[in-house]
Formats: sequence, structure tokens, C-alpha cells
Amino acid sequence: MGFSIRRIYDDFLPANQRAIDQIISITRRQIPDMKEEYFEVMRGLFRNPIYRKMRHIFFVVDDGRGDVRGFAQLSYAPDLKFCFLDLMAMRRGNVGGGMGSALYERVREEAKYLHARGIYIECLTDDGRVFKDKKMLRQNRARLRFYEQYGVLPIANTNYEYHSRLHYDYPYFLMYDDLDSNILPGNEELQKIISAILKRKYEPPCPKKDINMVLRSVKDPIALRPPRYLKTEAEHPIKKIPDDMKIVLICNEGHEIHHIRERGYVESPVRIKSILSELDKTDLFFKVMPKRFSEKWIREVHNADFVNYFKRVTMAMEPGRTLYPDVFPIRRMVKPPKKLLSRAGYYCIDVYSPINRNSYLAARGAVNCALSAADEMLEGTRISYALVRPPGHHADADSFGGFCYFNSTAIAANYLSRYGKVAILDIDYHHGNGQQEIFYQRQSVLTVSIHADPDFEYPHFFGFKNETGKGFGEGFNINYPLPPGVGGVLYLRTLKKALKNIRAYNPDFLVLALGFDTARGDPTGTWKLQKNDFRAAGKMIGALRTPVTVVQEGGYNIRNLGINARYFFTGLWEGMYL
Repeated sequence: MGFSIRRIYDDFLPANQRAIDQIISITRRQIPDMKEEYFEVMRGLFRNPIYRKMRHIFFVVDDGRGDVRGFAQLSYAPDLKFCFLDLMAMRRGNVGGGMGSALYERVREEAKYLHARGIYIECLTDDGRVFKDKKMLRQNRARLRFYEQYGVLPIANTNYEYHSRLHYDYPYFLMYDDLDSNILPGNEELQKIISAILKRKYEPPCPKKDINMVLRSVKDPIALRPPRYLKTEAEHPIKKIPDDMKIVLICNEGHEIHHIRERGYVESPVRIKSILSELDKTDLFFKVMPKRFSEKWIREVHNADFVNYFKRVTMAMEPGRTLYPDVFPIRRMVKPPKKLLSRAGYYCIDVYSPINRNSYLAARGAVNCALSAADEMLEGTRISYALVRPPGHHADADSFGGFCYFNSTAIAANYLSRYGKVAILDIDYHHGNGQQEIFYQRQSVLTVSIHADPDFEYPHFFGFKNETGKGFGEGFNINYPLPPGVGGVLYLRTLKKALKNIRAYNPDFLVLALGFDTARGDPTGTWKLQKNDFRAAGKMIGALRTPVTVVQEGGYNIRNLGINARYFFTGLWEGMYL
């Protein structure tokens, strides 16, 4: 949604030729002193990626229209099993929206796939005594701050910076990314790697005396410079919480059967693992197994024709095959085609929602978790959390889309509406068009959504401010569309308005469609919320003191997904109980 990351394998396809031209154009603009000879070498790497004992890999940020917004060049040394990030550059004016983060995460994914022991990066120093140009100094510090969020830090005990002064105008750090292994290279290994970098990455190769000077400076044990830009704050962990005050956590354990393995498909199983790994650090949660519910609860929300089709088409899929709907009727006043696979576009709203043999089972499992979490409300639990994938809030009564197949949030809300008034608060980055359509003519369920303005963001056709309900539901649908680049201040101010509407409605139950794609660096969003913003948001929602069922929706930046979840639920618990 907005852009994708893809690898450029060769210069044969016209699309790749255009991308390579744009890579070189971006490099010329961003590195004006780059020698012209290098560009000929770079072009040659697409025909023969092995050069000086290194395999060269290129990734681009593609906006879907053939325009390259940024790129990364990664080298891999098979003999020493390390990676070197040669270049990573964005087109000017395209540094926001999570593109840089998504690009570097893709680089890290490739390095892990290659079983590299780490990524090494040259980065200009942040020494204010060296840089008289304040703008350049700010840029250097911003770059180091960017890498720090991935744990990438300068190697402290070498004189690599002094060596780089012999070849550049300014000194460079040699940075190290351990790829989440928490393992530093040994003295001998680091010396071999530094020697390889200086011989293979420089043109002409560094003189032997300069290489030996750097190697002699390597001290044992290897150490990294402590972080300077990402401050850690006291989290005041909550301990020894009574079981009846804990958040009931119900996880869709079978979610991994729905795994689309295409590169760049961000709705992946690792999302659940990332969240659980951080939540397990707290004493906030009490885990229970999901119950199995009748399909009738799905059919109360989704049309029978759609449910029947979705079940049939998944069962008809061959194992290992993935179907992407690609033909869509302009109007729904048409007959569905007879051919089963051709009918996918009749029930789908986009090209982001592939079907495989397990899609129905995974979506059904997510519904069971959401209904189990809702059932906990009826048994006196104050906070329950259905940690599920695939998400659901883009699925309406008779269609799927946006990675969503069955609307677990709406199904849970409809289930609870038999026992009292329900409010849905959707705080995913993208509008919850599914809930809006399903409850648009009902007043027993209030639907409130804070989301990116559909004028510029998916789902584009829904989520405008003037969409307030119809018939009996008039006034019971409230949208808060917000512009790109939203930070914590505007977001929390808007959340305060949304919660005021929910208080006025005075629901018996709250169902929260929770998306973490509002976070800084999310590959599908442009907003800039950080962990403390999520904690504040959670606290405000918890302060309603209304029993709340939380259903997981989006959130795709694996680097901060779990941390943001931990902070959000800490705030939610504090708001509910403190």
C-alpha cells in the first residue's frame, strides 16, 4: 500500500533497465563526488553479480508505477560469511513514510537468509570537531540514530576512522549489525573481515601498510560504542498482578498455515512471534486456549454466498498454490462468473489479498479467538486480547480485501451486542471499512475509526468524515480521517475526541480493532507514533473503564511491533486499574 520492496536480479527486463537508470540517477544526486567509472562497474554487476569475491545484491523501493524511490546495494562474502552495505540512498523528498526502514529491514532479511554473521556499514562520524558544516553533522547524526534503532553501532576499539581519512575527506566509522544474534566477532575474525573490506571494496585497493595499521589497532575483546541517540526510559514494570486482573490473551495458534511466502508480503507469521516475545517480558497476561464456535456467528455478519464461496475456493486450491484476484467488476450489479477461481475478484476489493488452501481455516481460527475473547467479557474479564492473523477489519458483509477475509472484530461486536450496547474503536492506520459497512444501519453498535485520510490512503473509497450512518444507524458511525505524517500530539488529541463520543454512547462493551501500523517506520503507513504514544493511547482507552476486547489488526514493522504492543497494553492496564 503505497510502495513495495523488490530485488533487481538482472538488466534484461525493461522494468529492471528503468530501475537501474534510476538507481544511478539517485546515486549521482546523493553522492555527487562519486567517480563516473563506478557507474560502469555498477551496471556490470547486474550482468555479473560476482565481483572481487563479493556477490552484489540490489533492492529498490518501487512506488508501483515504475518510479524508484530509493535503493540499497548489499555485498556478501561467501568465504567469510559477512555482508557489507555498500549504498543505501533515497530519492530526495522520500525519506519519510517508513521507506528507509522497510528497505533496511529487507536488507537484514536477505543477510539472514544468506546465513551471514553480520552486516558491516561505513558511516560518517558524528564528531563535531571534525565537521564544521552543521547541516552535514546533523545528517550524520540522523543516520547514526537511524541505525541505532536496529542495534547497529560503531566498532569502538579500532582506528578505522583514521584509515578512512587517508582515502576520504572525512573519517568513517565501521558499524556492525549482529542481525539479532547478540554475538560479536572475535579478534581474528574481525581482522579478516576488515582486511577483505579494504581490499575488495576500495578502488584501487588500500595499500598493504594502511591495512596492517588498521589490523594492528583491533583490540580484544571487540566492543561497540554505547548508544547515544536512543534513550531508554524507566518502564516501571508491573509485577505480581492477581490473575483476575490480568489481560486474558488468546492467540490464534494455527495462524502459520496461512503463510504467503512471496517476498515483500508483509502480513507474515513473524508478526505474532514479535508481539508475543515482548508481551512475555511482563506479568500482565494470562493465556487461555480458544474455544470453537459455530459458523453461524460468521454468517450473522457475512453473507452466505460469500462465506460459501470462500470456503469452496480455498478447498479447491492446490497445496502450495496462491491465487491473487486480478479481475474486478466495475459495478456489483453483475452476475458472478461460473468458474470458481475466476470468481475471486467478484468477492474481493483489491489485489493485496491472496487465497491459498489454508486461508479459510486461518480466518476461521482468528474468528474463534475473537469470539473466545468476547466470551471472556461475559464472564467478568475486564481486558481480553485476541492476538490473531490474518486481520479482519477490511472484510465487509460480502467481500474480502486488505489482507482480511472474515471480520473478526465485527463478529465479536455482533456477538456481544446480544448482551448490551457495543462500541467499536478502530485505531489501525487504515480505515475499518468492514465494520462501517456491516453496522452502518444499526444503532446497537457504534463504530468509531481514527485513520489515514482515504483521499491518499487505502481503502480510498471509504472512511470520509461525512459517512455518519444510515436509517436507524444515522449518527452511529464516526470517522476521524487524518493527514500524512501524524505524530503523537495530533493523534492523542484526536483520540480524546473519539473517546468523548464513546463515553456519550455509554457502551456496555468496547471492541478495539488494534493496529500498530500507525507506528513510525511502518512499511504500510506514514504516521510517526512511538512507544510512549502507544502507552498514552492505551491509558486513555483504559480510563473508559469499559470492558474491552482487543482484536489484533495491522502492524508490520517487526523491529518495533512487539515493543509498541508491550507499551500499549501496559498503558491499557494502567488506565483500567490504576
